Amino acid sequence: MRLLLVILFIVVPIAELAVIIQVGQAIGVWWTIALLVADSLLGAWLMRSQGRVAWRRFVEAVEGARVPAREVADGVLVIFGGALLLTPGFLTDIFGLLFLLPPTRALIRRFFMREAMRRITVSMSGAVRRGPAAGDVDGTAVDVDVDAPARRRPRLES
Repeated sequence: MRLLLVILFIVVPIAELAVIIQVGQAIGVWWTIALLVADSLLGAWLMRSQGRVAWRRFVEAVEGARVPAREVADGVLVIFGGALLLTPGFLTDIFGLLFLLPPTRALIRRFFMREAMRRITVSMSGAVRRGPAAGDVDGTAVDVDVDAPARRRPRLES
């Protein structure tokens, strides 16, 4: 955890400054500032449009009576991507774009969800060894594929 904090608060800002200085020397200070402002504006626009898409899919999933796991993950990635694009710097802009563009966001989502499932399975493995948990039929871990299409359930009319 300490290593992650050192990277986030020391290494990333130093790397960003180095890249900004290099770009500033190559194209000039004012063009570099203009490029950073344009990146931030593009990021705000892209975050807004992709956030709307993620929200619409979330609402459709809830109305369709299915768990919106993929939609929630997309929403979180859109928020992080937008925050990275609004942060001044070229390196964070690259990662922000990767989080906001749908094809790369799907890859990142798949990676994060697989890692989260692995961690959940590992943390629950102690409980599985001790015996079945509540609602667990045979005490085995379940592998969940978040990108698999969900089965439609009939809506309950009230």
